[in-house]
Amino acid sequence: MTVSENSCSDLVRKQASQDYVQAARRRGVDTFSINVGDVHRDSNLRNRVPLVCMALKSKKFLQANGLRLVSESGPPSGLSTTVTYTYEFIDGKPSAPDKDDAWARLRGALKDIYAELGGGELYLRKERENFYGSGEDR
Repeated sequence: MTVSENSCSDLVRKQASQDYVQAARRRGVDTFSINVGDVHRDSNLRNRVPLVCMALKSKKFLQANGLRLVSESGPPSGLSTTVTYTYEFIDGKPSAPDKDDAWARLRGALKDIYAELGGGELYLRKERENFYGSGEDR
């Protein structure tokens, strides 16, 4: 393998890890799939489909991301843009969302405040009742 093939394989593994593996971890799924054609296109490669296939099922990619290859669908050659690999996280559960993920930090942010006010439903009901003031303006 030449130096350019190594760097292309690294590019493919990095692209797949960022776009698919990390996204699956954030979603909290147990299994997810990656299509070779999508990664080939997203990596801006030309005529490197076999390289993408080999990179996505390499031991290096699987170990680096804590994955196990569950299934492979596509033509018998296994070297096509239609090949799709399905992976699962080794521990059976994806890791917790990234602490830098803004949505994960906001989740449940008002939980304690709503609890003090009697719950979200009661709070909204009171707000709606008092929306027009004391009722004299109705």
